[in-house]
Amino acid sequence: MTFSDVVEAIKSLSTDEKQEIQLLLKQYLREERHEEIHRNLKSAQVEQQKGELKFSSNIHELRQLLEE
Repeated sequence: MTFSDVVEAIKSLSTDEKQEIQLLLKQYLREERHEEIHRNLKSAQVEQQKGELKFSSNIHELRQLLEE
């Protein structure tokens, strides 16, 4: 099924069904974002354990770190 097929199928649904799909999509997106944040946390924890994270309160130093 292509994206266009899905869009066409959604168009044919009732308003209540469209609203239910909207709620489901919001929930799925929220769950995906949560999983992404969790993966980033785990990755940062590993980097911290390896001593690869760098911290600074100096704005110029932070800019240099971002450019690396």
